[in-house]
Amino acid sequence: MAYPQKLLNPGEETIVDLHPHWWYFAKEVARVAVFFALAIVVALFTGEGSISGALRWISIALVVISGVGVALRWLSWVTTYFVVTTDRVIFRSGIISRRGVEIPLGRVNNVLFHQSLFERVIGAGDLLIESGGESGQQTFTDVRNPDRVQNAIHAAIDGLRD
Repeated sequence: MAYPQKLLNPGEETIVDLHPHWWYFAKEVARVAVFFALAIVVALFTGEGSISGALRWISIALVVISGVGVALRWLSWVTTYFVVTTDRVIFRSGIISRRGVEIPLGRVNNVLFHQSLFERVIGAGDLLIESGGESGQQTFTDVRNPDRVQNAIHAAIDGLRD
């Protein structure tokens, strides 16, 4: 889902429109996989009886609860935007309560990114934007291709100066 155009200012154009990297889901999906494997082991290797039945129900409950965690994480992913426009950098997130950050490109002093070796392999990383505003620094995590986003922000800033 793209960032809603109705939230842009007149004449403002979108340059980069991202949701968090798929790595954002990794912990929740891994948890479901572990609990699902546990449920299979419990189903295959427990006999009859009240303790075995309780173990089965507990393992099923763990799979369902972790599945709900994945669904909530997906909802959070769908409602999280990192957008670079011709005028500003926009970050919005939240399902019920919302939070957002807007940094005018004219106030951006520096854009830094960080990627571990693993993050380089999967194409994810963190982006730090230093601005002349009150907040000073803003870190954005799980950004897809942060080096390309950094370049896009610098190009947009150069476009303002022209």
